[in-house]
Amino acid sequence: MTERNIRVEPTEGRPVEQQDVEIVERKGIGHPDSICDGVAEHVSEALARAYLDRVGTVLHYNTDETQLVAGNAAPAFGGGEVQEPIYLLIVGRATKEYEGTRIPADTIALEAAREYLDSTFPQLDVGTDVIVDVRLGEGSGDLQEVFGDEEAVPMANDTSYGVGHAPLSETERIVYNTERRLNGEYSDDNPAVGQDIKVMGKREGDHIDVTVAVAAVDAYVDSMADYREMVEGVREYVADIATEYTDRSVEVHVNTADDYDEGAIYLTTTGTSAEQGDDGSVGRGNRANGLITPNRPMSMEATSGKNPVNHIGKIYNLLSTEIAQSVVEQVEGIQQLQIRLLSQIGQPIDNPHVAEATVATEEGVTVADIEDDIEATVDEELANITDITERVIEGELSTF
Repeated sequence: MTERNIRVEPTEGRPVEQQDVEIVERKGIGHPDSICDGVAEHVSEALARAYLDRVGTVLHYNTDETQLVAGNAAPAFGGGEVQEPIYLLIVGRATKEYEGTRIPADTIALEAAREYLDSTFPQLDVGTDVIVDVRLGEGSGDLQEVFGDEEAVPMANDTSYGVGHAPLSETERIVYNTERRLNGEYSDDNPAVGQDIKVMGKREGDHIDVTVAVAAVDAYVDSMADYREMVEGVREYVADIATEYTDRSVEVHVNTADDYDEGAIYLTTTGTSAEQGDDGSVGRGNRANGLITPNRPMSMEATSGKNPVNHIGKIYNLLSTEIAQSVVEQVEGIQQLQIRLLSQIGQPIDNPHVAEATVATEEGVTVADIEDDIEATVDEELANITDITERVIEGELSTF
């Protein structure tokens, strides 16, 4: 049985909910950075499945350097046009030959990227509004087969770390669910709301401000009155969402840069600012839990597009979040939990150099009371670490 280095410590300082100021951000699926994350991860999943289908194992690849160069558009009430297309470049490494079998990695990547864009952005004409290009080099020989012995736990590709926390604070839940629901049930009934939605939450004491930027789709907005109605509808909807997660006072602000007198509003043709002026890169947006949380420890690693077999920048950031959620669900008396996992290159990924849980307990509970239960849950999650790889390949885990 593996003896893992698991530490459980009390949280230093005040839990997030007790801090005077909290800031939380989420970049929606149509933000240029999130477009890159989404494409890179969809390509990653497609490559992993292709390797499994063709040679029976996942080979070396990474697609986490995908870049977006903004286009140029002329939005107008009732419908404008894209005048210069968005340019999307899939950059990375992929194994293209293995034991005599050729794998068309570039073709697989192009097909996956176009599929993702087609299914996610209904206003974006792939091939006209966006050009997709691919430049996948090949890795060094010692990286061609990541698994090695398929029966063994993979070895860490790097000395790196991942972090996760649970439960989400009220502000975090408001911010996360605002974007997901605007980009889901709300936009389904209100097509004027584009996919490029950015949400920023700020809590000062017991007051929360939620600032939302929503790209309006010009084909569904015939006038300034229509646009203002769209903005007010979003404001009311988000205000209602907030009441589901907090009893604190909440004020919602939508498209605060608009100047109605000057006719300067957030109107787009495709539903994303990538059509005009905003570039994007993998890893510059949401962390693995879907949020940007400066009040919490965060990893700067890009999660999307990395190989899901032994790339610590992906696996440990996803796993630390999963561990934090599992511990909070299974162990009573926890107010706040932070998980940090550190790998050591060349060592089995299920045996981190250290796994640390820092805990803020509820009143009447000490860390000593629940330390053993926390350690047992962390140990169990680490023992099943390869489940993360399978779930990522099947698209069951979001990386941004």
